[in-house]
Amino acid sequence: MDQFDWAELDDGMAPDCAVEGAVAGPVSAEGIRGALTPNAPLAKLVWFKTGGAADWLFEPADLDDLREFLLRLDGNLPVMALGLGSNMIVRDGGVPGVVVRLGKAFAKVEAKGDHVLECGGGASGILVSSTARDAGIAGLEFLRGIPGTVGGFVRMNGGAYGREVADVLIDCDVVMPGGELVRLPAADLRYTYRHSALPEGAVVVAARLQGTPGDPAEIGAEMDRIAKAREESQPLRTKTGGSTFKNPEGDKAWRLVDAAGCRGLRMGGAQVSEKHANFLINTGDATSADIEGLGEEVRRRVYAHSGVMLEWEIQRVGRP
Repeated sequence: MDQFDWAELDDGMAPDCAVEGAVAGPVSAEGIRGALTPNAPLAKLVWFKTGGAADWLFEPADLDDLREFLLRLDGNLPVMALGLGSNMIVRDGGVPGVVVRLGKAFAKVEAKGDHVLECGGGASGILVSSTARDAGIAGLEFLRGIPGTVGGFVRMNGGAYGREVADVLIDCDVVMPGGELVRLPAADLRYTYRHSALPEGAVVVAARLQGTPGDPAEIGAEMDRIAKAREESQPLRTKTGGSTFKNPEGDKAWRLVDAAGCRGLRMGGAQVSEKHANFLINTGDATSADIEGLGEEVRRRVYAHSGVMLEWEIQRVGRP
């Protein structure tokens, strides 16, 4: 996504269709039950607490509402799903088109037979792993260590502590840009490290995850271990965005960043974390340009030092 050129699809101007209240909107709002907000600030919705506004923010009331909205939109504007905003830089110029944010209607998790969990696309990793624990379903504890929602996990093949979504996903339900609801088996996503073949603009609304039989006490203990390890090693109580760069094959991104002398490096209000060198933080007054610029400087220094060009793991979206 970070190589996607939004400018090819959108001129940066808000759509001009008339909707309720005489506010310019991408489609007619008649019968749409969710909240459609123009020029919606996104900084408060992402962990870095930086960035511009979405041309439009749509928070659907339920699945049918989302499908109807995207059917009317008919692929005429870019669509981007937003979860917890934990792995994202929203650039300062904002995001063109429509940002879709799934609410409580998409946050349910239910244990099914054969140690399967059915999860809404808006459900958090903590809720998924906790529900699995309570149902005696093992193998999903690692989701406790990923800050985000099921939709983001599925799209980015989220992983932590030696496991990833590709190991547990059975299939997922996706609403395509034109409103069509399709069920995709895991094989169709062609997973690689932190990447899937899920089409741009598709919104993951549900997923089924396969676990194994387990003892709730042992599952809970493993979740506690993961939570403690994160607390001790990562700058969780700062404005951050999670792991910044993908781990190169056979190495760790944090080690390469550290070896290049970048721990603590600053640019404007952005800083490479002193606690974990693969995390960038907003020290209080950073812009998204500061954060992204610092990341690019780290990539440059790592390449100069080790010959390895780090790849971004954090998504960078919108207009500069």
